[in-house]
Amino acid sequence: MDSHPWWQTTVIYQIYPRSFQDTTGSGVGDLPGITRRMSYLADTLGVGAIWISPFYPSPMADFGYDVADYTDVHPMFGTLDDFDELLTVAHSHNIKVIIDWVPNHSSDQHPWFLESRSSRDNPKRDWYIWRDAKPDGSLPNNWQSAFGGPAWEFDEATGQHYLHSFVAAQPDLNWRNPELKQAMFDTVRFWLDRGIDGLRIDVAHFIGKDPELRDNPLVTDDWERKFKSHGSDYDGQVHLHDKGHPDAHNIFRELRTLLDSYEPDRFAIGEIHIADWQEWASYYGKSGDELHMPYNFSLIHTPWEAESIRSKVAELERSLPEGAWPSYVLGNHDETRLAARLGPEAAGVAAMLLLTLRGTPTLYYGDELGILQTDIAPEDQQDPWGRNLPGAGRDGCRTPMQWDRSPHGGFSPPATATTWLPTTLDRERRNVESQLQDPASLLALYRALLQYRNSSATLQTGAYRPADSPGGCYSYERTSDTSRIQIALNFADDELQVPLVDSGTVALSTYLDRKGDSAISTMTLRPNEGVIIELGYNVTPAPAE
Repeated sequence: MDSHPWWQTTVIYQIYPRSFQDTTGSGVGDLPGITRRMSYLADTLGVGAIWISPFYPSPMADFGYDVADYTDVHPMFGTLDDFDELLTVAHSHNIKVIIDWVPNHSSDQHPWFLESRSSRDNPKRDWYIWRDAKPDGSLPNNWQSAFGGPAWEFDEATGQHYLHSFVAAQPDLNWRNPELKQAMFDTVRFWLDRGIDGLRIDVAHFIGKDPELRDNPLVTDDWERKFKSHGSDYDGQVHLHDKGHPDAHNIFRELRTLLDSYEPDRFAIGEIHIADWQEWASYYGKSGDELHMPYNFSLIHTPWEAESIRSKVAELERSLPEGAWPSYVLGNHDETRLAARLGPEAAGVAAMLLLTLRGTPTLYYGDELGILQTDIAPEDQQDPWGRNLPGAGRDGCRTPMQWDRSPHGGFSPPATATTWLPTTLDRERRNVESQLQDPASLLALYRALLQYRNSSATLQTGAYRPADSPGGCYSYERTSDTSRIQIALNFADDELQVPLVDSGTVALSTYLDRKGDSAISTMTLRPNEGVIIELGYNVTPAPAE
């Protein structure tokens, strides 16, 4: 019997509920819409788990990441009964359900915060982070909001500032308060008791803040600005004290104990944007007793070159603690669309890479169609990041899912006046209906890759080792006790001759036209082509990295 837990063998599919399927004509997606499309997820596509971005009651200052009630559903998305129905239908299709949990901050309209700001001596005052100004009247410290401007907001009623790592409508929770911690763990129990299978934890490392709230040091030539630019003073600081304090690990160990008290296996994956591999890997815990996985975003921020990708995978593999399981992601609701970022011609190689590396992959809705980024005019920006910092908006990657050629791409009923964001200009071609009719479409490739992965224990849980390959190509083996597979990915715009570690047979090409071809000692890869080759079982030594 396979001893691997479900979260190691599955493929996760992220759904941004506002943009997946509208069943009411409101122009906004909803939970019944996800339920309606469960057959697509399970049978047409073949994913084994869905992660649903926030659907809680919220003023929508940050589209649900400002939570006003952690244990209910926003009427825009439906009801708790609708969620229970979604869960039932998902489980009937053997799909696990992961929900977004937002522990760093609530909405400023959450009853907890309304109480907290009502007076300095309110019992919930310490559930949030309040501080006096410095004696000279300046802000409590130099921390900046990730969405632009200082991270402190003055409250005239009580004469103190409260901390907000993001927009002012998202006050940070104080995880050093034991009552707050208990209340937040109770919200997790609420959803576990309803039957969810796991949590995706929003900005997980932000809950750990320096207890002394010391100033962050400023960037110098000795520090490199990591990940994407926020385009603000946020980038000018080394974020040493406003997140990632070691005390956060105690909280995640307690959360893991809570999750482990439920059967069957429950799961937690954390959004952790940390460039230092050792610090990033610490969130697995010293003995695998914290998060099951931190999300690994490194490939998103790596140049799309074979040598760079190979090197980044090697860095990850070297950094993993013993027994830790990797994760990979190439797109999500915060990043430029995959096909737009890499170019449509690279989308097939990206799909094969993501679905054949060792670890658990997460797909972003619509990437299986190659949906492109939509250009949203500055005056039409809805994302608070984009409104605060021109050019930083994320609306363009959150446009509605495109199901068919009808008005609104089948996302909303045809009579709907407008959708919350427009569909893309290429919806006539990049939609599910059209691509299901095209045996060479990107959706056809994703379906073939998922079908192959779902039937291959070697791809799901086998070992990884790099293989020799020429410049412009990234090649590696996946091996198990029963089979051996070589994956070769041509990142170049020219043909490449790729050496094989053994003779074999082509199982799948991103061009979808070479299945069954014999592969002897070398293989010619066409521009931007990837292949999966089933090899003989004479294991050869792995090349040194």
